[in-house]
Amino acid sequence: MENSELLKLEEFLPYRLSVLSNTVSRGISAAYVDRFGLSIREWRIIAVLGRFPGLSAADIVKRTEMDKVAVSRAVARLIGDGRLERSLSDADKRRSVLVLSGEGKRLYDQISPMAKNYEERLLKCLGSEDQDRLSDILDNLQKQAIALRPSS
Repeated sequence: MENSELLKLEEFLPYRLSVLSNTVSRGISAAYVDRFGLSIREWRIIAVLGRFPGLSAADIVKRTEMDKVAVSRAVARLIGDGRLERSLSDADKRRSVLVLSGEGKRLYDQISPMAKNYEERLLKCLGSEDQDRLSDILDNLQKQAIALRPSS
């Protein structure tokens, strides 16, 4: 195989997106990991439930694209720490749903402004038109990635 045909990892979009995601997650998590003792996964679950209360763990997996086992472990820890509450769904008693406890809501209310501030500082390098365009591009890439998934 010629060298020109080899994968140039530093130019490969999935790799670049992964590195960017990890860099941003580590940057934003520095504040809440030390201060609140939360992992990145735990914060994502709190953030999702703060926006969409009453989801099941499976719903969180779908919304976040996180690994099912990782979500299960993080949920168990958050319940154990008194940050989440689990109950049975009113519509389907076989399905359990998760909501933020009082402590979880306090964390969400404290960390959300920090997260928004980080986002503003991160996006400061882009003008408003570029920010809008980036949002559209990310939406389009997400839809295409979903469409390209192998059917299970």
